[in-house]
Amino acid sequence: MNFNGTNFDTYLKDYPDEKGYFGPYGGIYVSPELKAAMEEIADAYYTICKSRKFIAELRRIRKEFQGRPTPISHLERLSASLGNVQLYAKREDLNHTGAHKLNHCMGEALLAKYMGKKKVIAETGAGQHGVALATAAAYFGLECDIYMGQVDIEKQAPNVARMKILGANVIPVTEGLATLKEAVDAAFAAYAADYRNCIYCIGSVVGPHPFPLMVRDFQAVVGIEAREQFVEMTGELPDAVVACVGGGSNSMGMFAGFLNDPVKIYGVEPLGRGPALGDHAASLTYGTEGVMHGFNSIMLKDEKGGPAPVYSVASGLDYPSSGPEHAFLRDLGRVQYDVIGDEETIDAFFTLSRMEGIIPAIESAHAVAYAMKLAKEMGRGSILINLSGRGDKDMDYVLSHYGLR
Repeated sequence: MNFNGTNFDTYLKDYPDEKGYFGPYGGIYVSPELKAAMEEIADAYYTICKSRKFIAELRRIRKEFQGRPTPISHLERLSASLGNVQLYAKREDLNHTGAHKLNHCMGEALLAKYMGKKKVIAETGAGQHGVALATAAAYFGLECDIYMGQVDIEKQAPNVARMKILGANVIPVTEGLATLKEAVDAAFAAYAADYRNCIYCIGSVVGPHPFPLMVRDFQAVVGIEAREQFVEMTGELPDAVVACVGGGSNSMGMFAGFLNDPVKIYGVEPLGRGPALGDHAASLTYGTEGVMHGFNSIMLKDEKGGPAPVYSVASGLDYPSSGPEHAFLRDLGRVQYDVIGDEETIDAFFTLSRMEGIIPAIESAHAVAYAMKLAKEMGRGSILINLSGRGDKDMDYVLSHYGLR
């Protein structure tokens, strides 16, 4: 398959290039000292990812510890309520710890052990990446520091408790808006001060090279499984694949399995309260090219050209940029990026819960809401949704802010 001259037969091998670029996006925009640390991680990853021993160990962990493969569920009652389009969900909520994040955290922690590091450092928004990394650190016997915005700590109390029980040190971040962007700032600063003894395990397909590559590769198991399972279930490919996009790890993992197929792919960004700057976190829809947190991509900017304040009902999506590969796929036209607001998202949260017995994470509910809207427009066919996580973490927040619907 070809899109704007890009051959998707070899796409996953061709991108990123040796300098970490997806077209104009990506790269390494950090201090010389940190650049050397990134290159050390890249060298280690390029070595270990081809190692039979590493691959076998990761496969064993996924099967025996994570509970992979996760299944696909046919959402029959929800589909019937919308018309003739059949909706299916890839159930990453059934992955150990309740979301897709463990897919790359186990890989990153295994890499840390290979490199002889003693500690893993990370940021978290909704808390799922923090829980996953704390789980991986406990599994491998590593120290673990998790930086989390104070606003998100208050919204995501169950996940904060899980991290602490697993032995992680949860460090509140109170600067700025005290959400995901500030947590990333703090985690980067801590890593820069101690990079010889630790590894920064970025929680999405963002950051300097090699993290967008590594996280995509570790998350690609979602799309590879989903493609095989869907064909086995139905005898054909889905007509459309839908996933939510903040930084973009769950979506990039799902999309990787279908890029070379005649399948429409949709990435769903958070419109929040509306299109005014500060009311949403839809960077690919409303942003412009810029550098933050060590990589070049599409970002939302304030009047000074810095990262703009962002908002989403989903703590895991309120980030003022997106992964460089998403920006590239947007430019190529291979993936269509669109938006869904808070109200439609919360409606979908309750609809899926009551019609299918599945309580989704608010992040995942963005994808569900968009798929429901898309189903009405399509009229016939099939849609595969990446249900990236479960909603246990969100129940108290939803009930206290929205009540029962």
